[in-house]
Amino acid sequence: MAEVEEKKEEIIEEVEEVEEDTDDVVIEEEAPTNGPEKYYEATGRRKEAVARVRLYTKKTTDEIPEPRALITINDKPYTDYFVDPLHLDLIEAPLKKLKSMTRFKATIKVKGGGLSGQADAIQVGLAKVLVLFDTNFRKKMRKGAFLTTDSRQKERKKYGLKKARRAPQWSKR
Repeated sequence: MAEVEEKKEEIIEEVEEVEEDTDDVVIEEEAPTNGPEKYYEATGRRKEAVARVRLYTKKTTDEIPEPRALITINDKPYTDYFVDPLHLDLIEAPLKKLKSMTRFKATIKVKGGGLSGQADAIQVGLAKVLVLFDTNFRKKMRKGAFLTTDSRQKERKKYGLKKARRAPQWSKR
């Protein structure tokens, strides 16, 4: 009997030691993640440029360094990707029309064409994705002509000519 009581006392002492050790441990709970963020996606095209635009609703954790929109183009802030103010105004135009510069976060992958074509493609893509987000925006986007794509394309080269319309130099003799 004495041996059983001694074992009980040893076990009780061990349990008390373990309880004392666990008082110092703080268990951190991770915030529940419901998978990836939900987004809306649309594409914009202009000449040879194609822009894939993903629109997220801005979270409180997203920081905006200046009073500009939260837009990243090819993993760069859009103010670094486009330095010309004309291109920046083109990109911001759909958001300015809705007076919601800081309401959304957009990530854009753009390729092909030059900077002007890319800026126009991004503008069309942003307008399309805003309409997907809320169909009530369609009227304002239509009125601002952001949903209308410019259908002009480069004219093809014809045989016998140097370019589409440029003829070879003509010599009189």
